[in-house]
Amino acid sequence: MSQCLLGIDAGNTMIKAVLFDLQGKVLSVAECAGETHQPQPGFAERPLEDIYHGVTRAIRDCRAQAAQLNLQVIAVGAAGHGNGLYALDKQRRPLLGIQSIDHRAATRVHELEIDGGDRAIYQRSLQKPWPAATPILLSWLKRHQLDVYRQLGHVLFAKDVIVHFLSGEISGDYSDAAGAGLLYYANRNYDSELMALYDIADALPLLPPLHESCEVVGTVTQKAAELTGLLAGTPIVAGIFDVVASAVGSGVVNTGEASIVAGTWSINQVVVDKPDYLRPVFMNSVIECDRYMAIEASATSAANLDWFLREFDDGRAGQGATRSSDIVASVTPNNQLPIYHPYLYSSRKAGPAKAGFYGLGGWHTRADMLYALFEGVIFAHRAHIDRLRAAGIAFEQATLSGGAARSSIWPQMFADVLGIPIRVTRCKETGALGAAICAGVGVGIWSNLSTGVAQVVTVSPQPLLPRAELLAFHEPRYRLFKKLETVMSDIWQAEENADRT
Repeated sequence: MSQCLLGIDAGNTMIKAVLFDLQGKVLSVAECAGETHQPQPGFAERPLEDIYHGVTRAIRDCRAQAAQLNLQVIAVGAAGHGNGLYALDKQRRPLLGIQSIDHRAATRVHELEIDGGDRAIYQRSLQKPWPAATPILLSWLKRHQLDVYRQLGHVLFAKDVIVHFLSGEISGDYSDAAGAGLLYYANRNYDSELMALYDIADALPLLPPLHESCEVVGTVTQKAAELTGLLAGTPIVAGIFDVVASAVGSGVVNTGEASIVAGTWSINQVVVDKPDYLRPVFMNSVIECDRYMAIEASATSAANLDWFLREFDDGRAGQGATRSSDIVASVTPNNQLPIYHPYLYSSRKAGPAKAGFYGLGGWHTRADMLYALFEGVIFAHRAHIDRLRAAGIAFEQATLSGGAARSSIWPQMFADVLGIPIRVTRCKETGALGAAICAGVGVGIWSNLSTGVAQVVTVSPQPLLPRAELLAFHEPRYRLFKKLETVMSDIWQAEENADRT
């Protein structure tokens, strides 16, 4: 019987289960799509029961695909999208699930920005408040749905829901807590003063106990074994924030290494020795006890392509991202191409500064629009990378993962727009691989994440280098992209001010 590791990756839309051998080879993959409920504009919810169903189905299907391989799962690790708000009631029954693309608490963020609370929060948490941040949603719930707030028994993150479902244990890890702005970096723990700044000091007892991502926190229960086909007693580690998991699964674990994840979110992150209080970035997280992750991110990446194909593919254009890449490759770069703002889901832009094509003419084709979309997504990544560099965080190249990494043209476009060499991961399931590496460390297969990564992660042997003529082409278009963003934001602000008067 061959030993293997199970990595589970729970995003906002999809739950994946992946079996890996101890050399990092994918043995089987299964996924279960979830449904986002939108009871009101700006709301994005997913019942915990949907996660239970998705995990059960994905694991069972994954194991069924590999049934002939006679495998023994020796440990389980889960990664999940950060922030949002998943909660059990006081009897540990499912209570609510709010996803990280939710926007209901935007006004609460604005209030903190006006009274200076956001700066005080950053000084303790190294996290800027934003609408779907877990403590912001807790604060919103306390103000607007007090009856639900009073029912809260345990506040969890997406991957903690999976750990609880499989093991019955309530647990959390440092990477998720840090990424949600719940960790006080001075003592690497929860903090009553920080919670008070969010106006949720009474919620401190609701937060899960903190563990290192690779720490075993429980084992598969008999009930979960019957549902999933896993063996009762199989060790389960605390798990990891999916942003950090994708970096680990891409081989990015050492100081100065950079990871770009182009999926639903535009994730741009660099491993650092310690966070910088004086030069803020959007988010900081923990990768291991002695290393941290400086992160700039927003919901502005490859999900834009999913939307475009879902809404505008009439059947003539072919199949998904692969065919779209071929179409984009057919476009000759020229200054008459439109500009695209990829703010379909981003909660960091407002009003008319949401998504849009600019400069469209009657002569433009679907291919031209797709080219602009591919380019606009990378421009959003570049804006984040510019902020990382402005904070003094230096790096010479980056490793690309996520949906865009599977395209035949997008990775080279990243190199051409960002002006740095881009490596591409060989494994498509980097989030699940990162979780599986955590599981392997937890049961002693590897001594730490760096050792595990060195054993199982492979990237393209030669990086994609920026092409000078394309770098020169994209540069003025990026400046126009940024100017349009400012103009549209100013228009919206002026309209809001006019409405108030």
